[in-house]
Amino acid sequence: MKRTILLISGIAGLCFSSMNKSPGPEDSFERQVEKVADSIKVDDIVVKNLFKYQILAHKKGFFNAELITEKVYLPHQKLWDSCYAMIFGEKNAALFNTEAGMQKWNQTLYPQNKVQFDEKVKKLLKVNLNRTLSCNLKKFSRLVPYHPKAVISIVFTPLTGIGFGGCSSDQFALELNHENTDPEYTLEKGLPHELNHLVYENFRNKDADKNAALSQTIDEGFACYFTWVFFEGKIQKYTAVENMSKEQWEWYLNNEKKIFAGVKPYFSDASGSNPLLRNDQIKLFPTAPKTLNYWLGFRIVEKYVEKHGPDSWKDIYKLTAKEVLEKSGYEAYISSL
Repeated sequence: MKRTILLISGIAGLCFSSMNKSPGPEDSFERQVEKVADSIKVDDIVVKNLFKYQILAHKKGFFNAELITEKVYLPHQKLWDSCYAMIFGEKNAALFNTEAGMQKWNQTLYPQNKVQFDEKVKKLLKVNLNRTLSCNLKKFSRLVPYHPKAVISIVFTPLTGIGFGGCSSDQFALELNHENTDPEYTLEKGLPHELNHLVYENFRNKDADKNAALSQTIDEGFACYFTWVFFEGKIQKYTAVENMSKEQWEWYLNNEKKIFAGVKPYFSDASGSNPLLRNDQIKLFPTAPKTLNYWLGFRIVEKYVEKHGPDSWKDIYKLTAKEVLEKSGYEAYISSL
C-alpha cells in the first residue's frame, strides 16, 4: 500500500490563483455542496467527490441511507472493499465491505463532527474545487509523456490512516478528516506528487530491484522534483520536498557528504527497515529535520537534470534507480565536496 501524508504550505498554486472566488452569500452550505461535481475526469484519471453525498445524506436533518449506498459505496466499491476493509483488519472489515456497515458509520460520523468537517469542505469550496481539480489534472496530462489510470476519491472515514494514497491506482483516497491533511494544499501540490508516483510505478515495477531502498528513494525524490517542475519553479525546491524550511534544507546541504556515506551501504536493502527509509526509528542521523530518502532522491534527480538538460527529468521514467544514480554524477559530486 502506498501511504503519503502531505503537509504542504506556501504560495498559492497556479490553478488556485485565478479561482479564489468565495460562494455568494445567498447560497446555503448545502447548496454549495450540491454544486460540487460528482466526479472530474481528465484522460484516464478520475477524482470522485464522495464526501459530497456523505454530507447531503443528512440534508435537512434526515439521514438518507440509500444515498450512502448509491453515491458513496457503489461508485468506488473497490476502495472500500479491497483497501479500507483490508488495511484496518478483519474486525473492522464489515464497516467498509457491506452496505449496512457503510450506512451505520455514515449515519453518525458527519453529525458528530459537523463543525470540523464543514470547515474542511469550506476550504475546498472557497477555491472552486471543480475548476481546481480540472486545471491541475489537465496540466499534469500536458506535462507528463505517459498517462496513468487512476481513481481517487475524496472522503470522510471513521478510521484514518491513508492521508492521501491508497492500495493501488484504482483505490486511492484523500481523507478530508485526517488530522495531518490540509485538503486545499494537498489537492494543489499533493496531487501532482501522487500522480507522478503512479506514472513512475509502471516503469519501476519492471526493475528487478524495485523493492530496494535506492528505488524507493528515487521514487519519492522524483515525485518531489516533479512537483517543483509542475509549479514551474514558482515554489522553492525545499518547499517541494516535504515542505521544508530554508534552514532545514541547509542542514541537509551541510551534512550531505556524511548522509551519502552513511546510507549508501543500505541502497540494496529491500527489508524496508534501514536508516535511509526509517531514520525516524533507527536515528542514524538523529537531528535530521525531515525524511532522508525524500531529500536524497530529490538531490540525485536534481543532479541528473543539471547534467543532462532541463527536460531530462522525463528520462527518469524509463531508467532504473541504479541508472539514475550512475548517470546523475551524484557520487562524483559528493567526492568533490
